[in-house]
Amino acid sequence: MPAKNVQMARFKVKPERATEFEEAAKRLFADIQEKLPDGMRYTLGRLSDGVTYVGLLELDDGIENPLPGLPEGKKFLESLPTWAAEPPARDQLTVIGSYRFF
Repeated sequence: MPAKNVQMARFKVKPERATEFEEAAKRLFADIQEKLPDGMRYTLGRLSDGVTYVGLLELDDGIENPLPGLPEGKKFLESLPTWAAEPPARDQLTVIGSYRFF
């Protein structure tokens, strides 16, 4: 399997905004499910502290990130600064192996 490059974002939200953040994330995923953008795989998860989240985004070669073009994606990305307890840490993740994940 060739190595895949995945964008990773890790960030903390303000504890009092965590519920609002998760509700917005659910609306975002509902929008993704409705629009079914091609060439994208995306997942978002919460760590055990309850306020740290990790997002993983993989795009096929030549595909632009469709999230900003989705109505809920645009709202989600614009609202991130109001939810954030600290700036997000972004990095490139190279997937060495994966089983039914990517």
